[in-house]
Amino acid sequence: MAVTEHAEKARVVKDWRARILADPTLILDDPALMRALVEAAEGKVASNVIDLRAMAMARLEANLARLEDTHRAVVAAAYENVAATNQIHRAVEAILAAPDFDRFVQVLGNELADILQVAAVRLVLEDAGAPAPGLRDTVVAMQPPGFIVDYMRQGRNAPARRIVLRQAVPFEGDLYGAAGGHVRSEALMRLDLGRGRGEAMLALGSAEAQHYKPGQATDLLAFFTGVVEKVLRRWLG
Repeated sequence: MAVTEHAEKARVVKDWRARILADPTLILDDPALMRALVEAAEGKVASNVIDLRAMAMARLEANLARLEDTHRAVVAAAYENVAATNQIHRAVEAILAAPDFDRFVQVLGNELADILQVAAVRLVLEDAGAPAPGLRDTVVAMQPPGFIVDYMRQGRNAPARRIVLRQAVPFEGDLYGAAGGHVRSEALMRLDLGRGRGEAMLALGSAEAQHYKPGQATDLLAFFTGVVEKVLRRWLG
């Protein structure tokens, strides 16, 4: 009877040893068991025994490093969001301060480009009498009907979105005039000027490829687009 019990105990110990070696988390994830093992291991650890305390410390250090990385990423994203919000607020203030359309155009080409840190700003207005697309050196670019939707889609058979962010800006039929060769990403904002009026679009071209790209949040640009629409509608009557 004693032999049978001894054999069964040896089998259980061997089975548990194999399970723990195959998956140490069975012990590492059990706080009570870890505490008992640490208390039992206050003295010297034999060379043939796994130092579970060292493994636990290594795991805690790894988890702490991951938490610190996550914290830094969250803080960086928060600062970036605050900076972007401040930029848009300053841009809105500059536009609202313009007393007339001529000054508004000056703001687009000068103050707005500086505030948003872009290489070029273009206000595109469609008109039936506009010439074929070509180089434009002024802030306001007159284009024939259909240009805006085609430019935003770039040959893709998809509904024209209100805001498009993209890299690899097409150079053919360049929209940005002399600055076009430096533009590496762009933000396109389709403007609704009201019933009976032609299509309009505000284009921001950046020299940095990562400045505007698909997947970025567009809530601030959507707010800015609405402000530009209201200002233009006021002057259009």
